[in-house]
Amino acid sequence: MADWLSPDEWRAVALSLKVSFWAVLVSLPLGILTAHALARWEFPGKQVLNGLVHLPLILPPVVTGYLLLLTFGRRGMVGQFLDQWFGIVFAFRWTGAALAAAVMAFPLMVRAIRLAIEAVDPKLEQAAGTLGASRAWVFLTVTLPLILPGIIAGVILAFAKAMGEFGATITFVSNIPGQTQTLPSAIYSFLQVPGGEVQASRLVIVAIVIAMTALLLSEWVGRAVARRIGGA
Repeated sequence: MADWLSPDEWRAVALSLKVSFWAVLVSLPLGILTAHALARWEFPGKQVLNGLVHLPLILPPVVTGYLLLLTFGRRGMVGQFLDQWFGIVFAFRWTGAALAAAVMAFPLMVRAIRLAIEAVDPKLEQAAGTLGASRAWVFLTVTLPLILPGIIAGVILAFAKAMGEFGATITFVSNIPGQTQTLPSAIYSFLQVPGGEVQASRLVIVAIVIAMTALLLSEWVGRAVARRIGGA
């Protein structure tokens, strides 16, 4: 397998896995909190928040990438602050690719987790609350275990979306080999070069294998967790 892909192709695959992993890991706590707020809380601006969460699904990915560049670029309001005070730079870095992937995958993660939370009977949470448990403790001990299959589904969906993200990523961090060139960007680059169809085809096969493995793993883990919860 190592000889089947060139070093440049391996770097693109490894960078995609790295970007997707950190995109999901960093956004997961916020995704759970957002999903819980949309499923259980009533507050002014709830529909606005719901719209903002799902906006990346509706906007063209290039528009999302451009908005990220305006916001988190070196001259952007947030990007300039992070660069000057903390030395954190997103534009044209792999961290920016992770940010773009996280933004694009966030709606899928939130939706899966939100549906899982809404499927939990609120009376179970209320019963725990009447016994003196705080809201945070009720969530950790009652709600969270019951929604684990939904969380796993959301994580896998987000990871798969992050692996396939192209438009927002290439707009925000460009397509720099070894630095920001993810798997989809590498496929695009090979297709622009005469004779690059062979390299592109190899990467397409890798992308399919990774996606299918992730989906099968999510099904297996989700069912295992559901059986364990049901048995408990």
